[in-house]
Amino acid sequence: MNSLMQPMRMGELELANRIVMAPMTRSRADSDAVPTAIMVDYYAQRAAAGLIVAEGTAPSADGLGYCRTPAIYNQQQIDAWRQVTEAVHAAGGQIVLQLMHCGRAASRHNKPESSRTVAPSAVRAEIQLFTDAVGMADTDVPEALSRDDIRQVIADYRQAALNARAAGFDGVELHCTSGYLPMQFMSENANQRTDEYGGSADNRVRFAIEVLQAMAQAIGPGRVGVRFCPGNKFNDIADSDPAATFDALLRGLDGLNLAYLHIMRAHTRKVDAFARARAAFSGPLIVNDGFEPDSAEQMVAEGLADAVSFGRHFIANPDLVRRIDEQLPLAEFDRHTLYSPGPEGYIDYPVADSRSLEELS
Repeated sequence: MNSLMQPMRMGELELANRIVMAPMTRSRADSDAVPTAIMVDYYAQRAAAGLIVAEGTAPSADGLGYCRTPAIYNQQQIDAWRQVTEAVHAAGGQIVLQLMHCGRAASRHNKPESSRTVAPSAVRAEIQLFTDAVGMADTDVPEALSRDDIRQVIADYRQAALNARAAGFDGVELHCTSGYLPMQFMSENANQRTDEYGGSADNRVRFAIEVLQAMAQAIGPGRVGVRFCPGNKFNDIADSDPAATFDALLRGLDGLNLAYLHIMRAHTRKVDAFARARAAFSGPLIVNDGFEPDSAEQMVAEGLADAVSFGRHFIANPDLVRRIDEQLPLAEFDRHTLYSPGPEGYIDYPVADSRSLEELS
């Protein structure tokens, strides 16, 4: 049997196979950050995955940053997400929600008027973001979080985890990379604090660890995962010693008994992220970034990982699990429709045979 097709357990999560759908922003929520009907179809079509990690979702209005991304801080959002989870569960799948606080990687044009843009320090990310309102726009100059603010943001994550469970999700994943708030705390250019959240690597990972602890206390550690990528520079992140930061994070994870660590291939030659994670993290390990079915199978067969997540292949192949199992050719996705509104390039990719997408929904 292909190693990827073997069932496994990650904390409280029971996976029918080891093929994970990676979280991917697709910008199909509405202007109020509410999931839409086509998102129900999209995830239901891919429910054969051993685990779906649903796209980055804001734990609060302050956490929004991009246009048409979802959130889970009010009842309307919870109710809409419940339709997604019910459809996935009806198709036999498991689904967790990635919680993504954009922090300073945000434009006011993509956020409610009453929200704030916050970060560890009042340092703007030197990037631009797309907005439906004005096109490309500079990011906001963020407000530096006070200690009281930090406690509130952690409380927001905790409540978002509870909201996710209320919406039917099997768990949550902390988005701890790609230049969003947890990684902004880890970054030497975004974090200029001199208190217990700044300075040393152990201090800079403190925020992420405290968020994980709060969510684990709320819904159980076996339903909480975390995603990280050492050396990731996306969204204007700088770290002169990504290995030291990763090691500090791994030390902080020790003893939390999380469901899994979702680790991306390091964006620096200084760190072998997969080997380092396998050696230092005692729980289940999901690896990601650029895997093909054969290389993914090898990682699991050799014990270098417990599961592999796929992003781009799940976009164009709603039946990816079957295609891998039966060694069928994989379709290519259309880059032009990755973030465009509407069903095109989202729920209209065909399966490998005559079965309709409706049969997968």
